[in-house]
Amino acid sequence: MLAAVDHVQLAAPPGSEDALRSYYVDVLGMTEIPKPPVLAARGGCWFQAGPVQLHLGIEQDFRPARKAHPGLRVTGIEAYAARLTAKGAKVTWDDNLPGHLRFYSEDPVGNRLEFLEPTP
Repeated sequence: MLAAVDHVQLAAPPGSEDALRSYYVDVLGMTEIPKPPVLAARGGCWFQAGPVQLHLGIEQDFRPARKAHPGLRVTGIEAYAARLTAKGAKVTWDDNLPGHLRFYSEDPVGNRLEFLEPTP
């Protein structure tokens, strides 16, 4: 029986780790977590905020996920969107999901990310 999502993995091109760290840590406010040594040798990086983990793995023939994306639940979505905008990230609001405020953004390698908060 499934109990929870442990993590979501996104792909990234070789050599993008510093840009990913800057975005996921400085812009999104996540913390980088260490990869096991055998996996660290492959490149990429892992990030965590509370119980949410995003793993960025290196893919030689990288193409960004433009439709597929993780949906990340946030609190204080308007302030969070303002944070992203202030740090230079593009925020695109979408009102097509009833009962939620949500927006989309992209990481520095073009992966689509959805941020949402249920409305009361």
